Amino acid sequence: MKRNRLKKVYSYLNNLPFSYKTSFLLFIITGGMIIIIFLSQISIYTLKNDFDLLFEKRTKPIIQLENIKDTYKINIYDTFYDIQQENISIKQAKDIITLGQQLINKDWNNYKKLLVSEEFKKSYASKLINSFFRIEENTEDNILQKSIISNINKKVEQIHRNINKIVKLLERKKFEESLVLIKNIYFEINSVNIYLTNLTNYDLNLAITEKRETQRVFSVLTTILNISIVFVFLFSIVLSIIVINHFSKLHVNLEDAVNEKTKELIELNESLENKIKLQVLNSRKKDLIMFQQSKLASLGEMLGNIAHQWRQPLGSLLMIIQSFQTKMELGKLTFEFVEQKTEDAILLAENMSSTLNDFQNFFSPNKDKTLFSVKDCVEHSIELSKYLLEKENIIINFIIIDDIKIYGFYNELSHVILNILSNSKDALKDKEENKLVKIVIKKYNNNARINIYDNGGGIDEDILPQIFEPYYTTKYKSAGTGIGLYMSKQIVEKHMNGIIKCKNVLNRIDRVNLENCALFIIDLPLEEGKK
Repeated sequence: MKRNRLKKVYSYLNNLPFSYKTSFLLFIITGGMIIIIFLSQISIYTLKNDFDLLFEKRTKPIIQLENIKDTYKINIYDTFYDIQQENISIKQAKDIITLGQQLINKDWNNYKKLLVSEEFKKSYASKLINSFFRIEENTEDNILQKSIISNINKKVEQIHRNINKIVKLLERKKFEESLVLIKNIYFEINSVNIYLTNLTNYDLNLAITEKRETQRVFSVLTTILNISIVFVFLFSIVLSIIVINHFSKLHVNLEDAVNEKTKELIELNESLENKIKLQVLNSRKKDLIMFQQSKLASLGEMLGNIAHQWRQPLGSLLMIIQSFQTKMELGKLTFEFVEQKTEDAILLAENMSSTLNDFQNFFSPNKDKTLFSVKDCVEHSIELSKYLLEKENIIINFIIIDDIKIYGFYNELSHVILNILSNSKDALKDKEENKLVKIVIKKYNNNARINIYDNGGGIDEDILPQIFEPYYTTKYKSAGTGIGLYMSKQIVEKHMNGIIKCKNVLNRIDRVNLENCALFIIDLPLEEGKK
């Protein structure tokens, strides 16, 4: 019958849904551990409380009784003996005896207070366990105890009356009458000591009985804890076996499903391979188009720079031409004057041609990596953007810690620097004064690092993670395309195997004031043997 019931229980648990099984397992384990912890804490508290109760309730009264016996022996008994032997004076004896009486009264009153004190009560948990498991509690024999206490009260009062009589007789020097009473007191003190010993034995017997009760409570709690642990352990094993079996079935089913999906994926991969190649080609075309767009977006700024750098030489050429006309009209045109002005005009034309070549080289694509100085590339980029920076009253602080040469694409890196400077220019546009950009070149962890700071107040933390995404711009649509920083990231990371990132920092760009800055960091690898 028991086996059939166990089979039914096992079958019922095995047929439960998997979520119910796991929830039930967790409930059993968690609930069982909570019950075990709860019972263990109760048992520890109960045993400690009962032990403290047993110790103080029974030892304190015994100490009081022993103090009374010692006081009778030392202050009363021995003092009368010393008087008979004439070891002390009557006045000294009277002081000792009076002190002894006070100590005896005090200890005896304390003992009686301890008997009726509400301080020593068993814990509620102990009472509950005793009543629930019907553990017999010790019932104190109060009648015997009260009888002994009553007899001691009478004896103590009688002894103290006789002591007072003896002291008065001794003071009157009636030694013979006092000796009779002293012998009688010796007998009474011995009688009181016997009663006190009976009370001590009574309290000790109660302490032994209460210890047995505490032991029984401890045994009951230990048994309950052991049963709970065994129950939780066995039930957890059964449920764990059921859950493991369920996992085994799931594993087999999943293995079949994975095999089917694998076949489907193989077929899908074969069809997707061509699609991926096509998408890669399209992506490359898209990047090329975006790169060209970025170049074209910079073209307007470059033309502004060319116009600015040509404006002064053109004005000078115009003045040279006008000077020829003026000299001719005044009749002062000489060969030396023509030769000098011709040399000045040629110098201005060469300068204009050099400027045009600089901008023309910027737009010519790099086909192969070349060894170039990072410092020269940055200086070239600053020179190209000089007009726009001066127009906005932006000051460049260029710091070269390490003059580093790298293998890469000169024009593309220059394009990246120009994009970042343009971004800094836009950030500083609304700043009224002290517009600063700091560029630092140094070697860092086998990389050439370019740090570009601007004191435009930093970038909003909400948009900072998105600034390198394509077509993402914080400018108006008419002011920007949102591809400058995206293409900068593509150039640095894909073309030059480097890293570009941006963050907000506190920095002293002018080496004095600490300001909120946007920091662009470009790390470009240094190839061994080509430095």
